[in-house]
Amino acid sequence: MTISTLANTSTTGSATVTSTAPTAAQTLAETQARFYKLLVAQMKNQDPTAPMDNAQMTSQIAQMNTVSGINQLNTTVQSLASTLQGSQAMQSANLLGRQVLVPGTRLQLSQGQANFGANLSQAVDTANVTINDSTGKTVRTLALGAQPAGIQNFTWDGTTDTGQTAPDGAYSFDLQASQSAQAVTATGLSSGLVQSVSMATSGLKLNLSGQGNVVLSDLQQVR
Repeated sequence: MTISTLANTSTTGSATVTSTAPTAAQTLAETQARFYKLLVAQMKNQDPTAPMDNAQMTSQIAQMNTVSGINQLNTTVQSLASTLQGSQAMQSANLLGRQVLVPGTRLQLSQGQANFGANLSQAVDTANVTINDSTGKTVRTLALGAQPAGIQNFTWDGTTDTGQTAPDGAYSFDLQASQSAQAVTATGLSSGLVQSVSMATSGLKLNLSGQGNVVLSDLQQVR
C-alpha cells in the first residue's frame, strides 16, 4: 500500500492576511467565558481511566471566583472614591472667601496687617517670632510670651523694630519656642484667603492669596 503525501504549492496570486490583535484589557465576562469553555472541554476530553481530580477542579473555580470578587471590589472602591471626591468638592466650595491656616512660613502684609499662626507640640513659657523681608533681613522680633499647646493665631501690625511702618508685601517668619529652657517643636502656619477651589489628579487644591495652591489635607484651621 502506497501512501502519498500532498504538498502545498504556492500560486502566482497574492493574498493579504489581516490580523486583529487582542485588546490589552479583556473584560471579566470574557475571561470567565473562556475559563468555563476550557474547563468544559477539559472535562469532555478527560481520560476515563484518569478523570479530573474534583479538588483540582474546585480549586480552579475558586480561583476564578476570587478574581471576579477582586474585580468587583475594585469597581466598588473606585465608585466610593469618586463619590467622596465629589462630596469634598461641594464642601470645599464653602471655603471660598474664608481665611485658613496651612503649614508654612510665608507672611503677607496687607494694609498694615499680617496674620499667621503656630502649632505647638506642648505648652511653652517662651515663644518668639522673627519676621524677615524678601531679602532675608530681620525687620521685627516679637515676644509672644507663654502659649498653650495646639494651634495659636497671631497678628503683626507691620511695625518694624525701629518703629517705622513696613511696606505691604511678602515676608517670612521664624518661630522659636521653649519650656523651662528646653526647645519645643513649633510649626509655622501661614494664613491665606481661599480664592478658588480646583480639581487635580492628586486631589482637591485650594488657591490661597499670597500662598499659592495647597492640597485640602494641608488645612490646619478655618477662620
